[in-house]
Amino acid sequence: MHAPEQPILRDIVLIGGGHSHVGVLRRFGMKPEPGVRLTLICTDAHTPYSGMLPGYIAGHYSYDDVHIDLARLAVFAGARFYRDEVVGIDRAAGKVLCRNRPPVPYDLCAINTGSTPQVARVPGAAAHAVPVKPIHQFNQRWLALLQRVRAHAGTTTIAVVGGGAGGVELTLAMQYRLRRELQALGRNPDELVFHLFTRDAHIMPTHHAGVRARFARVLAQRGVQVHTQAEVRELTAGHLVTTGGQALAADEIMWVTQAGGPAWLRGTGLALDDNGFVRVNAQLQSVSDGRIFAAGDVAALEPRALEKAGVFAVRMGAPLADNLRRSARGEPLRPYRPQRHWLALISTGDRYAVASRGQGPLGLRFGGEWVWRWKDWIDRRFMQRFSQFPSMDAQRSAPAAPQLALTADESQQAISAIAMRCGGCGAKVGATVLSRALGALHPVDRDDVVIGLHAPDDAAVVRVPPGKAMVHTVDFFRAFIDDPYLFGKVAANHALGDVFAMGGEPQSATAVVTVPPGLESKVEDLLFQMMTGAMEVLNAANCALVGGHTGEGKELALGFAINGLVDDDLRTVLRKGGLKPGDALVLTKPMGTGTLFAAHARGAARGRWIDAALQSMVVSNQRGAQVLLAHGATACTDLTGFGLLGHLVEMTKPSGVDAELWLQALPLLDGAQECVAAGITSSLAPANVRLRRALRNQAEFVNHPRYALLFDPQTAGGLLASVPADRVQGCVAALRQAGYTHTAVIGRILASGEALEPVTLVG
Repeated sequence: MHAPEQPILRDIVLIGGGHSHVGVLRRFGMKPEPGVRLTLICTDAHTPYSGMLPGYIAGHYSYDDVHIDLARLAVFAGARFYRDEVVGIDRAAGKVLCRNRPPVPYDLCAINTGSTPQVARVPGAAAHAVPVKPIHQFNQRWLALLQRVRAHAGTTTIAVVGGGAGGVELTLAMQYRLRRELQALGRNPDELVFHLFTRDAHIMPTHHAGVRARFARVLAQRGVQVHTQAEVRELTAGHLVTTGGQALAADEIMWVTQAGGPAWLRGTGLALDDNGFVRVNAQLQSVSDGRIFAAGDVAALEPRALEKAGVFAVRMGAPLADNLRRSARGEPLRPYRPQRHWLALISTGDRYAVASRGQGPLGLRFGGEWVWRWKDWIDRRFMQRFSQFPSMDAQRSAPAAPQLALTADESQQAISAIAMRCGGCGAKVGATVLSRALGALHPVDRDDVVIGLHAPDDAAVVRVPPGKAMVHTVDFFRAFIDDPYLFGKVAANHALGDVFAMGGEPQSATAVVTVPPGLESKVEDLLFQMMTGAMEVLNAANCALVGGHTGEGKELALGFAINGLVDDDLRTVLRKGGLKPGDALVLTKPMGTGTLFAAHARGAARGRWIDAALQSMVVSNQRGAQVLLAHGATACTDLTGFGLLGHLVEMTKPSGVDAELWLQALPLLDGAQECVAAGITSSLAPANVRLRRALRNQAEFVNHPRYALLFDPQTAGGLLASVPADRVQGCVAALRQAGYTHTAVIGRILASGEALEPVTLVG
């Protein structure tokens, strides 16, 4: 997590990962604005570049060739990345509303979500058509279609609704790819039948007549049946009907027309055009709210209506970034001046493209394989700007002073935040800020909590129920991601892990928090976001938050002291020292968080790797421990900072046994093996590597691609347990059914040998 040198004075929230916003992020990464924090909210960690999407569909590019990694870009920009869906904006409160997390406050907000097909306008389209936009969601739809065509026996009829350049290019790309898929399967590619529907008199009505004629010939030569002046008015399962009464039975219907703004915009009170796009002035500001900007397809420019083309979204990035800076500083904004004519390079599915510029007699139109190579060179050069970043350490090591427009009260708070801070109790977060931040949180009620947050006092008081004994544990660490809500969930989940690993029931938690100093409103929101995530996890575990301490520090950090309950006869307690020869060794979650987040800090991890790791880290071990107990587990621990080998040695020593580890059986998070292969390891890994002396045959495997992961420290890792061999098959099945889908048997327990090294590796 990047810790800013300056206190945060202004928050700019970017909604959507469109072409304009990736430009904004890159520009802020190249030249950070002191005192300004960017937050990107997007549903996906990767966003496709529309110019290369047809080439991806046609099979000319890989997924990574055509997708911008938003998580890596955010790291470079020093921005927070929140993976969530925006459902509204509370303009009065200055907050962006999300589906799965607390509202996100903003001082300035920009919208670049692209457009969304208005399938609701045509009866049956929402249920029976596959919309192409928003394009960041298209990949799953395309892969599903690809699989359905492969599995479909006999003729497959595909209808594409929308005769603009996008619909034509999509049709030709899909046809090219799918014909080759059928040929590879030994099937007749002529089993594919394509229909293209447009309500206009011609395909591609905004392009030059010569370009239209050229593509009409290509479509005819490839057997695509084009239906002009054929507006689709109704869809049912496997059928479409036009306004002229024409009916067609189709196996797949792709929707590439009638795009509009996302539905949630209608509830914001922002001025929208007839299609639901945000009306903006020449400065890309909403005409009804100067704190909100919009760019790309979702923006309806008032001075001059623009075609929904990617070229405009890309070129809006620079003026949008400039005006966001200027608005934060209180400076006059500059107008965006779109070009009158632009060059469109439209592919024909194969490695051939046509250039189109302007509609008049002076308009350009030419094509050829060389045009495709030219287009490929332009597109790849564009993508390199978002995958190859210069080092910004020098610029960030000596930031300039903020030049932002602040109120008198904010200026005083900023001076206080920058000034030398007190220690001792003078470093506490102010009571007003703390009470506001925590006032909206509601810890779970427990009868055995006598005094807690519901009636705060100097300390909490909890009862120990009859027949129970107490389990105590504590964990604390600094933030490793820029999303405080997710960090709160992971930190709480990690702290609860020790109680679950012993078969205990969490009872109460006391929090210890450090937050960087700053404006009261920023500190308050940071606390609220983080503790909301933590509270959700604690409440789900029926663990009552009863108190804590919050102080200032350079970096955000969070920890919990957890009290748990076990039966006082200890018969149901799982301990590290219960391994028995013949037991199977089971691991419930994949490994690799240490190397992945070390790579993430360097901007070297793919966003989808980090996303998958976080999804694993927020999975509670509570149910897993219950399943292990039910299947007779003899020993258990949770996998955390000492890594797999360190925790296994902690189990073998008190048990008086040896263990055999199967390297190939280890469940790994996506990207973990790639990161260690690149030499990226956690800062704790070198200390863990000292335990290699516990390996009986480590010299044989030191070059194994998974060897380094034995020492990888885990955060909120899975449960490492031993289960009787005759019960392990049922145990693994039950764990997978309970949601631990990566559960694996990774070794076995052996009787103690005479050697000093208790662990043997098997490839």
